[in-house]
Amino acid sequence: MGTQIGTTMAETLPSGAAKLAENHPPIWAAYQQLGAACAEAGPLDARTLRLVKLAVAVGQASEGAVHSHTRRALSEGLTKDEILHVALLAIPSMGLAKAVAAMTWIGDILDA
Repeated sequence: MGTQIGTTMAETLPSGAAKLAENHPPIWAAYQQLGAACAEAGPLDARTLRLVKLAVAVGQASEGAVHSHTRRALSEGLTKDEILHVALLAIPSMGLAKAVAAMTWIGDILDA
C-alpha cells in the first residue's frame, strides 16, 4: 500500500507519493512546505480547508487525492455526511456520473 515518510500528519502515503518521498526527500519537504504556506496564507479554518481540498480533488477527478483527503477529513473529525456533501455539491457543475464516481471513491474510505 503506502508508507509513512516525512509526513506532518500521521498519514500513510499512497505508493506514488511514498516513492517520491523516499527517492527525493528535499522535493517532498519543499512540497509539504508549499502546502503549509498555502494553507496559512488565508483566513479559512482547518475544517473548511479540508473540505476545499477534498472538493478540489473531486473536481480534478483524482481518485488517490479523494481517498487521501477523505482519510484526513475523518481523522480531523469531519463527519461522513459533511464529506459526502462535497460530492453532492459536485453534481451541478461536474455532472452526475463524475460526482457519483467521487462518491464511490469517498465510500472506499468511509466503508473501510
